[in-house]
Amino acid sequence: MHTFIKKFSSNIEGLGQAFFVNIIGMDFARRNTRKYSFKIPDLLNLRKLRSLVTSPEDFRARHGHFLSILEINVEEGILNTLVKFYDLLYHCFTFPDYQLVPTLEKYSYWVGLPVSDKVPFSDLEKTPKPSTIVAAFHLETSEIKANLTTKGGLQGLPSKFLFKKASTFAEVASSEAFESILSLLIYGLVLFPDFVDIIQIFLTNNPVPTFLADTHHSIHHRNQKGRRTIL
Repeated sequence: MHTFIKKFSSNIEGLGQAFFVNIIGMDFARRNTRKYSFKIPDLLNLRKLRSLVTSPEDFRARHGHFLSILEINVEEGILNTLVKFYDLLYHCFTFPDYQLVPTLEKYSYWVGLPVSDKVPFSDLEKTPKPSTIVAAFHLETSEIKANLTTKGGLQGLPSKFLFKKASTFAEVASSEAFESILSLLIYGLVLFPDFVDIIQIFLTNNPVPTFLADTHHSIHHRNQKGRRTIL
């Protein structure tokens, strides 16, 4: 969510065509005036890995617009203003003449990936076997067993380990393995920073519905509970 809000304001006319729903007689006195803080991801190391991609066109064909996502700088002022228009009752951004409602189609366009007919992440999936992770990310079984850690009751791979493996794959020109690790890091550090089970989201091969749901969770839940730090 945080990665793309700037595009809301930079191209509001185009967004309006895809997002807005006219409304009449709304009460806008309810817009809150609280100031929010935002947890902004550190993209320095990811941008270093991005520079090692040998063919951005091939990467885009396999993994969508993930490289261009890394070029976007988060602007807290724009985010803070937008979030103040979020309406807890209607689950959308409410303005005097219209409502902004994020859609699957728009999110699909942003990340450059289709909304597939595969079942999206439900948090009910079984923990993937080491052999499944090995096949998806071109790792060795011994590496998975040595580095797989548990956090919040779920298993995952530390970003430090993944950064090291990505650099190694880039050095030996193993582009497919390098790109899969880089994509996983973007999932975990940029798109879904409040999720733990990033590997499962990656393996579903259908991240757009989860990404849209995370937008609502990041804003709605923290407004509702009074937690003002938004990921």
